[in-house]
Amino acid sequence: MEPSGGSVEAPGRGLRVLVVGGGIAGLGAVQRLCRHPASPHLRVLEATARAGGRIRSERSFGGVVEVGAHWIHGPSQGNPVFQLAAKYGLLGEKELSEENQLVETGGHVGLPSVSFASSGRTVSLELVVELATLFHGLIDRAREFLHAAETPVPSVGEYLKQEVSRHMARWAEDEETKKLKLAVLNSFFNVECCVSGTHSMDLVALAPFGEYTVLPGLDCTFPGGYQGLTNHIMASLPRDTMVFNKPVKTIHWSGSFQEAASPGETFPVLVECEDGARFPAHHVLVTVPLGFLKEHLDTFFEPPLPAEKAEAIRKIGFGTSNKIFLEFEEPFWEPDCQHIQVVWEDTSPLEDTAPELPATWFKKLIGFFVLPSFGSRSCLQEKPHIGRFTPPRTALCCLAGGRLTGSSLCGTHRCNHLGPSSEPSPSSSEPNSAPPVPGGGRTTLFLTDSVQPGLRCGDVHVSRDQLSPVSRLSLESG
Repeated sequence: MEPSGGSVEAPGRGLRVLVVGGGIAGLGAVQRLCRHPASPHLRVLEATARAGGRIRSERSFGGVVEVGAHWIHGPSQGNPVFQLAAKYGLLGEKELSEENQLVETGGHVGLPSVSFASSGRTVSLELVVELATLFHGLIDRAREFLHAAETPVPSVGEYLKQEVSRHMARWAEDEETKKLKLAVLNSFFNVECCVSGTHSMDLVALAPFGEYTVLPGLDCTFPGGYQGLTNHIMASLPRDTMVFNKPVKTIHWSGSFQEAASPGETFPVLVECEDGARFPAHHVLVTVPLGFLKEHLDTFFEPPLPAEKAEAIRKIGFGTSNKIFLEFEEPFWEPDCQHIQVVWEDTSPLEDTAPELPATWFKKLIGFFVLPSFGSRSCLQEKPHIGRFTPPRTALCCLAGGRLTGSSLCGTHRCNHLGPSSEPSPSSSEPNSAPPVPGGGRTTLFLTDSVQPGLRCGDVHVSRDQLSPVSRLSLESG
């Protein structure tokens, strides 16, 4: 076996287990297998030059910003991620406190510190609380159909819109207030799209919606970066377990394979890599992303998977969550502000529209989360996923849920970017030189999407004219 970039020593006799994919699933699996009494020989084949998958923390600008996974949801004793983080000393006193672990969130995102309408005016927090209470109650009721014999409608989105229409019939306010209330509710719909990883709640089936288990605990972050978790897992593995830059081409299974280094021994599985390297094994664990399986299903397994497994891969859906970071010379938000909600006034969850996404993608943004201050720098953020971050002075990070340009995230982290240019973005090793935005700040858009070969994760520079009024107001305030 001769992987590119150097040789990989063939293991001796004994049980061989290969793990395909070095994200958190693959790392967690191999760490646990290290404790197996059979003492198997373990090897992880990772397509890229780094482990961790979508867990990626940037530290090159005076602080920590998560360009991938961000929170521990439900940080309590029943959460294995929380247990590992506590074991490795990666959390602070507040995150480890019993009080924090006992908080019941119901799986709902916390209320915003302030809410802005797209015209720039402030939305009453009393109104936001009223509508959040309504929406969260409807989400809780949607989960109750888990064991029902039948559901009133097929999807969560249809159920929510049906119930919103019923409540709206009893609203006594003027038309302008009713429209604002619908716009606020639409913001909560967008939040739920981020939580559920979908472009629309109409795509989420109502019957199994309650399967998701909500753990207690107030969502928390890693003070030193989420990547500390994967770094500690990596350090616990035997030497030479990880093999990087080793994308897998085909997994040949249900066969009988041999290798020259082990005469007389046969293996039921052979993993063939794109560079020609071949790894025989007794067992293979496949931990690649669903999007990668969807794209490569016809060639990744030989013979093909059983029909029921292939059908499950094709039918299971998922969406994309994206992060946007906005940077400012000085913060315009109050010192105790943590979450800024954005309400798009001309939207309603009851309107089934299919807008042209290149012109209206920003209406999928749900708001901004304030990042810790980095000395003289300040940041705001929204939610997952990937890219590069320009060193901020002051910044906002915004989350966008759903499908922005098309298909799914690929396991090899190839992605296309939203913008006028079709050229590949610069590699992550090159300096980011986002152009200045009037008002003293800069804005960089990070997108993860699609699996078009040759395209790499990159940044899209959003012009001031593409921003909504509230975003322009924020930039001018900065």
